[in-house]
Amino acid sequence: MKRWLPSPTLSIALFAVWILLNQSLHPATLVFAAILALVVPVLTRSLRPKDARVRRPLVALKLGGHVMQDLLQSAWDVGRLILTRRTQDIASHFIHIPLDMRDPSGLAVLAMIFCLTPGTAWAELSLDRSTLIIHVFDLQDDAAFIALIKSRYERPLMEIFES
Repeated sequence: MKRWLPSPTLSIALFAVWILLNQSLHPATLVFAAILALVVPVLTRSLRPKDARVRRPLVALKLGGHVMQDLLQSAWDVGRLILTRRTQDIASHFIHIPLDMRDPSGLAVLAMIFCLTPGTAWAELSLDRSTLIIHVFDLQDDAAFIALIKSRYERPLMEIFES
């Protein structure tokens, strides 16, 4: 069973997303969604380093709420900055964040958070996974930003994937 359905959660998510994107329950849409749900996880199995185990689902839900709140706030802030400030007045730069987390699944989720959040972009992870370089659109206080990332994202991700 594991050979043909290596990641049931991914399969269910792919099936649901395909249906939502097409906004249709037409039989052809359902068949294609099922094909995607079965084929994509098999083809991408080697890209996943190991099976991720969510050890603290309530922490994951709380983190998801924080991420949604931060996405909305960041979108608002970036839009406001673009419309109200001159380019030379925006403090855009790269920041090095020391990491305690080493779990590949946790790092992947952290990468998705930064890539989805307006005003931030994942730039590089050191080979030993000890330092993350992030580009931030407007950053006034490096130390406060690092403390925020470590407490709001890294610590919960470590609880979810490493505990």
